Amino acid sequence: MTLDVDPRVLLNKLAFGPSAVELRDIAKGGADSWLAHQLKPSAEDDCAGRVAAAHLHLKYVSKVPEATVDEDRALAVLAEPLEQHWQTVDKSVPNQERAFLRTAVTAATLVRAVHSRWQLREVMADFWHNHFNVNAVGEPLVAVALPTYDRDVIRRHALGNFRELLEAVATSAAMQVYLNNRSSRGGAANENYARELFELHTLGRPAYLNALYNRWRDVPGAIDGRPAGYIDQDVYEAARAFTGWTIEDGTGIGAGRKLPLTGKFTYVEGWHDNYQKRVLATEFDPYQSPLADGRRVLDLVADHPATAKYVCGKLCRRLVSDTPDAALVAAAVKAWSEARRQPDQIAHTVEAIVRSDAFRRSSGAKVKRPLELYASFARAAEISVAPTPGLLGELDGSGQRLFGWGPPTGHPDENDYWLSSNMMRRRWSLLLGLADDAWKAGSPSAALAVAQAATPEAAVNAAHRRLLGAEAPAKTALAIVAGLGLKPGTAFDTRKDALPLARRMLAYCAMTSDFQTR
Repeated sequence: MTLDVDPRVLLNKLAFGPSAVELRDIAKGGADSWLAHQLKPSAEDDCAGRVAAAHLHLKYVSKVPEATVDEDRALAVLAEPLEQHWQTVDKSVPNQERAFLRTAVTAATLVRAVHSRWQLREVMADFWHNHFNVNAVGEPLVAVALPTYDRDVIRRHALGNFRELLEAVATSAAMQVYLNNRSSRGGAANENYARELFELHTLGRPAYLNALYNRWRDVPGAIDGRPAGYIDQDVYEAARAFTGWTIEDGTGIGAGRKLPLTGKFTYVEGWHDNYQKRVLATEFDPYQSPLADGRRVLDLVADHPATAKYVCGKLCRRLVSDTPDAALVAAAVKAWSEARRQPDQIAHTVEAIVRSDAFRRSSGAKVKRPLELYASFARAAEISVAPTPGLLGELDGSGQRLFGWGPPTGHPDENDYWLSSNMMRRRWSLLLGLADDAWKAGSPSAALAVAQAATPEAAVNAAHRRLLGAEAPAKTALAIVAGLGLKPGTAFDTRKDALPLARRMLAYCAMTSDFQTR
């Protein structure tokens, strides 16, 4: 079936906003061709060179240990392997060095959101980072592990198979540290990871049935091996299954031996609870092969019908609206379930959502979060990203601190959260700062063409066309002209301040509700 979707709707939903290049590509090859291309991105990072060439200024003075740094640090550090980054764990290295790795990943995320041709992968990477949230601001070791988590876990599997993604997350240093599983031992299993695995990563809170049942056999369907949901017993038993799953962090393992200091995943047999278990009404025999218990839990939760419904519901909320209809979610669940053994399961599910009538009709249903607002403005106004501490600080203060959200839930994905008066003020400040290049993070090149308009109202229309593909409503155009202290019909292109005014016009057009939503 031909994909009958307005190109701007498609690019606002499956990309970080339209760019002139992609609008031309879709006009030439069609929406189907663009979508097919995006669903199968190259394994290579097309922004690797741009990221490696970018720099962030790093300045700090540390007393313990003593160090003074004032330099431009290349983002090329992100390409280093985990064991190289893990060297910063040493107490002789200032904490600012660990924090820099999180800042560098944030900067690279902005570069890719604006410049990558694989826009759908960037959108899905943002989705999965929220779904499998880790807090790199609150925990220095998570910051150390973040470059690898972003590169080898989230981005690598963003459009792949959910079961493979699930294990990549479970064995990542970032998640092992964040949810404390690296310290889980037989006889004293830490339940943090197992709890969030059920509640946030797979079956979801709606499938938590402990308020109704406190024995596994009482859960509907359990006797037949198909429990409708999970209870605390499942969490406890799953936690036992993941004992011994840890990372090489220098911890002693007995007999004078220590784990290496690489941050890599490892399994310590002596820490594993080898006795029988029961998870989701499934019996686990004792003394299974290494990792087998944990992997079986991952198999069970990945294949559970509640997981399909919960994760597909979140995908529909991300790509369509806060309240997706039941038919849309059912179509996504069908695609998810049919492709659950395929390497591109997630891509199949996304395509099913995109080809729905609900998706086609969903323009303007979602409020852009700050990252989306920034990237869509930069793409439409042709800003070549130069990440700076000032820009990153502004985004951190906007309510969407990338890789620094404290609770494991990830940032909210409901419109109401992003529409408070304070949030709106920060959104407008972000756009004005970008237009004025307040943080030396790149100037809007599109302003040059806007500044050549003959009259102020023509300039506003040029700015509005650049951002939204159509002239501004008459009332909007007149309001912007008046707000800038200009008179309609007067000369504009001959003014000495035409260029800074044109930049402001772009910002004001981006403040309209049509641009603020997707």
